[in-house]
Amino acid sequence: MRYGMVIDLTKCMGCQTCATSCKLSNNLPAGVWWNTVKTQGGTTIDTCGGTYPNCTLAHLPVACQQCASPACVEVCPTGASYVDEATGLVLVDGETCIGCDTCISACPYEVRVHLDATPKYAVDFAVGAWDAPSHVGNTVEKCTMCANLAARGDEPMCVQACVGKARFFGDLDDPASEVSKLIASRGGTQLLPEQGTDPSVYYLM
Repeated sequence: MRYGMVIDLTKCMGCQTCATSCKLSNNLPAGVWWNTVKTQGGTTIDTCGGTYPNCTLAHLPVACQQCASPACVEVCPTGASYVDEATGLVLVDGETCIGCDTCISACPYEVRVHLDATPKYAVDFAVGAWDAPSHVGNTVEKCTMCANLAARGDEPMCVQACVGKARFFGDLDDPASEVSKLIASRGGTQLLPEQGTDPSVYYLM
């Protein structure tokens, strides 16, 4: 099995629901985002590019690409970053991570976050899923594609919450899965394929 995701950019409206639902479900510390939506157009969020009347505006959701050949795993000195054999997901063991940031430098997608020594939260109690991952200070973490939810048969929270129904989750190794069919029929695009990491996230244009 190789879990992956397909994101239909023709349906993404840049509403940021994927980012906020991810933050809540995973009880992320203040200032930490595993899922972001980049504006393709102007220099700030939701600003168009170009010159009137020929303006352009599009959005690109970006999180860990869950690569089949992850650069982060290759350089990790402790084995904290690893590929889960059962799901193909790239995960980080917070108890093994020494916070050296080598993986951050190696990742071409800029999706990893170094936590403060004492992570701070907006409220003084945990929010989100009951089995949300713990957040260990002075370590590196990132999107897990909601491995905890997938383990009990649920979709990642960003997929569940997507207002535009632009996200799809499933097994890339199963040709009968919805994600495989979408890629086969519409020719999904990977981010930075020249890096040789073989991402498990595909974008439909």
